[in-house]
Amino acid sequence: MNKNIAYGVALVIALAAPFVGYPVFLMKLLCFGLFACAFNLLIGYTGLLSFGHAAFFGAAGYVTGHALTVLGLPTELGIVLGVAASALVGLVMGMVAIRRQGIYFSMITLALAQMVYFAALRAPFTHGEDGLQGVPRGKLFGVIDLSNDLTLYFVVLAIAVAGFAVIVRTVHSPFGQVLKAIKENEPRAISLGYDVDKYKLLAFVLSAALTGLAGATKTLVLGFETLTDVHWTMSGLVILMTLVGGMGTLSGPIIGAFIIITLENKLGDIGTFLATHTGVEWFNTLGESVGMVTGLIFILCVLLFRRGIVGEIGAALAASGVRKKSV
Repeated sequence: MNKNIAYGVALVIALAAPFVGYPVFLMKLLCFGLFACAFNLLIGYTGLLSFGHAAFFGAAGYVTGHALTVLGLPTELGIVLGVAASALVGLVMGMVAIRRQGIYFSMITLALAQMVYFAALRAPFTHGEDGLQGVPRGKLFGVIDLSNDLTLYFVVLAIAVAGFAVIVRTVHSPFGQVLKAIKENEPRAISLGYDVDKYKLLAFVLSAALTGLAGATKTLVLGFETLTDVHWTMSGLVILMTLVGGMGTLSGPIIGAFIIITLENKLGDIGTFLATHTGVEWFNTLGESVGMVTGLIFILCVLLFRRGIVGEIGAALAASGVRKKSV
């Protein structure tokens, strides 16, 4: 019940946010929040660390951008094609990667993702280093004009909520319980008769498809797609989001994504504000030190709160409840 209340409050805040904040930035937060949740479905609940999720994020963006810009397809069909493309890439990568475990699995996903990166660099329809520019938003179902930022925000919010609902339903389903069992003790899951490789592959493809949904939506919001989204650093960024927020928690990756993306986009403004009010000129250089700040956050996360923000809060509340019961 408490979780339902928290989700309700979060939804109310999200509905009111575009009236007090910049809608495009808020939409970017929603897209990366969904991206982090999709990644967390794989690492947090299946125990598979992928270094190749940028391939799904960027592939969907390129396919959606090409479908809307060159082919002139309807917006909803362009997004569907982007999701299908990322699911297909996920299926191919998953069939190869799940044959190995641990660091070998991670390295295979990284290698395959780099192949996708170089394909995007060389393919004619991606426009190489220039990327896809001027991707039109169009109309949803031929009726809803998405050129208005406020209108598009509520569409993106609906997409993000739907994606999050799919993840929540998956985690709490019998399928999700099997994934948890595989993460906790794979040999035992095998001894119980489960086809572990099949469950891993299904989880991998589902995570890839939801990641593609986030990537396709982001391309629609920003109106362009570049090589940044398929570069290995994007895979590292989503890992950082998940660790900061709380791996294996439902809401943690969203919070982690909001923190990291806000720092990337607003750190310069924060530095200027601090420099103005404190007189310390060094703060003006914060905007050029995003990598250093995010790296510091990662180190602090590993050393001080390994379960992430939400994980540590949950553990503290649980410990408090145990102490109250014992008194």
